[in-house]
Amino acid sequence: MPTTNPAPGPTVGFDLDMTLVDTRPGIRSTYRALAEESGVHIDADLAVSRLGPPLTWELKNWFPEDRVPWAVDRYRALYPDHAIASSPLLPGAVEALDAVRGAGGRSMVVTAKIGVNARMHLDFLGLAPNLLFGDLWAEAKGEALREQGATIYVGDHVGDVRGAHAAGALAVSVATGPCAADELREAGADVLLANGLKDFPGWLEEHLATATGR
Repeated sequence: MPTTNPAPGPTVGFDLDMTLVDTRPGIRSTYRALAEESGVHIDADLAVSRLGPPLTWELKNWFPEDRVPWAVDRYRALYPDHAIASSPLLPGAVEALDAVRGAGGRSMVVTAKIGVNARMHLDFLGLAPNLLFGDLWAEAKGEALREQGATIYVGDHVGDVRGAHAAGALAVSVATGPCAADELREAGADVLLANGLKDFPGWLEEHLATATGR
């Protein structure tokens, strides 16, 4: 059943990788560790240039089909030691979540990363969204957003635009990940924040004022 929003303000969803957190250094390190352990060549720089889709999709580029499940499990096991401490916040991330809280709303992180690893990033960096949903991509993100009554979803990938629209939410895009501004616009982004999340608090304040007729 749909969950009603108990907060007086909006429920706003955020992607994690390259929206709130620059996970490229950690993911690069994890791919290199996996390559060394498995003996399989992985171009880690290429892999981190196309973050967004599920891990399985990327690993299929490097491993035979029958070894992909093993590679997924090993990557996820290696991830905490290689990726958490080396992945910094992106500029404006803290302020973006604070802006939602200041508006009386709830924030939720909806990511393709598995929840346990996503939670480690959030805890290490001191981010405290109200809700976390992991292992969801593109339109599947829309299911969690719709269930929680989210009206805004912020992401860096065209898949995030699709997820927002699947939920009937505004797709607010930041060009801090693999997708350029023009690509996000062409995918149907409703809002493009030119300076990334640093622009989000001001945009949210204006958006809410317009929505309430203030």
